[in-house]
Amino acid sequence: MSWRLLQTPEFTRDVKKLTKQQKQALDSALRELLSDPLRGELKVGDLAGVRVYKFHLLKQPVLLAYEIEDERLLLYLLKLGSHENFYRDLKR
Repeated sequence: MSWRLLQTPEFTRDVKKLTKQQKQALDSALRELLSDPLRGELKVGDLAGVRVYKFHLLKQPVLLAYEIEDERLLLYLLKLGSHENFYRDLKR
């Protein structure tokens, strides 16, 4: 079973700002997520259906928001960032 990743333009912009070492740490976190897509915490209310996976990018806590589409084996990467204003920006 092989999951496919799709990214929002915002997620792509967030990744472009990362250093090479941070991108390697992100790749490692994405591999963990692909091995168990249900690992992230399922949100409710305004963000129903969105999951948020928390991990560390070089000792910095980071949140990764994504949605799962089981029938097509898709992981849709929505947003990457620190906790500050993360959920507010994600609602937009």
